[in-house]
Amino acid sequence: MSDSRMDDTRCLDVLVVRHGLTSWNLERRYQGHRDIPLLLPEAQPDLDRLRDHLAAVDFDAVHCSDLTRCRQTLAHVQEGKERQGHGEAPRFDARLRELNFGEYEGRTWDALKDDPAYRAWVDSHGRLATPGGESADDLWARLSAWLDDVLAEARQCQHRRVLAVSHGGAIRELRRRLEAADFWDGVVGQAQGRCFRFTFEEDGWSCSSSSAVPAPASATW
Repeated sequence: MSDSRMDDTRCLDVLVVRHGLTSWNLERRYQGHRDIPLLLPEAQPDLDRLRDHLAAVDFDAVHCSDLTRCRQTLAHVQEGKERQGHGEAPRFDARLRELNFGEYEGRTWDALKDDPAYRAWVDSHGRLATPGGESADDLWARLSAWLDDVLAEARQCQHRRVLAVSHGGAIRELRRRLEAADFWDGVVGQAQGRCFRFTFEEDGWSCSSSSAVPAPASATW
């Protein structure tokens, strides 16, 4: 590939969407690295909406957390595209997993709210690690490594759109780092996410804008 062709690639959209609804979401349990499947058919309407929104969008690369709930969400989003020969082969990557909540996994806010260690973690806005788990910095270390690989490949292969299926905490951390969103304000709903637009300048890639996925009814691509 010539340098002149590479210089033509100036914009990249990275769509990062959260998995669909699980029983632990309804029960408000911390899932983390636990391999919890989708709650079907309850998850179906949100999954359908996401699939319909992305039906006409072709992706140059598709990434997915290796946990079951994300694999199931991606399979639903890609339904039809694979049969038509348009589905990009996904890459399953543990770096896209949710924050490891350690000892808090499987537990609810009601069960933890009076625990001083839990209150300290909540008040720290992720600066502290969960007992036996990760801090927000730990999560960002693996997410940023993944993102660096995505951006490098986009530059080399002239990618324009990339899809990733991940988790609520991962998207919140991406929003905190790329949008300067508050730690607790970056949460998105099930089968929703963000489209991060990156632009390439002389000093490399930077995130120039972000928008909701699925987009509001009045928005267009």
